[in-house]
Amino acid sequence: MSSIPEKTLTKVPEVTLGFWIVKIAATTLGETGGDTVTMTLNWGYLVGTAIFLSLLVVLVLAQIAAKKFYPGLYWATIVASTTAGTTMADFVDRSLGIGYTGGSSMLLACLLGVLGLWYWTMGSISVETVASPKVEMFYWAAITFSQTLGTALGDWVADTSGLGYLGGALVFGAALAVVSAIYFWTNFSRVILFWAAFVLTRPLGATVGDFLDKPLHDGGLALSRPLASLALTLFIVAWIVLFPQRAGRHLGASDSAN
Repeated sequence: MSSIPEKTLTKVPEVTLGFWIVKIAATTLGETGGDTVTMTLNWGYLVGTAIFLSLLVVLVLAQIAAKKFYPGLYWATIVASTTAGTTMADFVDRSLGIGYTGGSSMLLACLLGVLGLWYWTMGSISVETVASPKVEMFYWAAITFSQTLGTALGDWVADTSGLGYLGGALVFGAALAVVSAIYFWTNFSRVILFWAAFVLTRPLGATVGDFLDKPLHDGGLALSRPLASLALTLFIVAWIVLFPQRAGRHLGASDSAN
């Protein structure tokens, strides 16, 4: 028999350029969608958090129960996590009065804690190991904290630093370009680079979303939040339909842990 390990399908998509395009669109949708509920409908951050967090829990359970990778279910869960991240970060930063700096620091600690526990328990934090319910729980917990952290970071750079939404988008876009350069031109850990890019795409989407829908006097374009959310939803659906995504693969726990 062959000694080559058998490849196993994961429950997440293969990480390609298309993955990052949809991820950025999803994070932007998370910002405009969250703001639609909390600001346009004026339901507030606490109600918005309860709604989107409940939806996220249902979708994560459906994702874990699924026997294989389903693009629609996966990206619906990502959108739910980024929308819940928007409302949770706004609730922590604004309603609880912690502020953007305090909120970002707290959420960074939570993300690092989840990743550390994941690594300590499973021996790897690579997305190439997401093929069992236990790993999926760690994965979606890390995803949710990264989305929430990204929202707080976006607000911190745009508001506290005074760069504004467009300036913040340029900063995070440049940071992603640096991560991409490291990926293509060095042998630096692919796992660390993945999570760095995953976190950075969230504040990029957050600042772009704020730039689209915030009032003109706040530095935004004052576009309709519901219409912007609808346009982003249609874009994501069209991309998934026109460019079908495949499930990622891994060679087994012993190989993916290296």
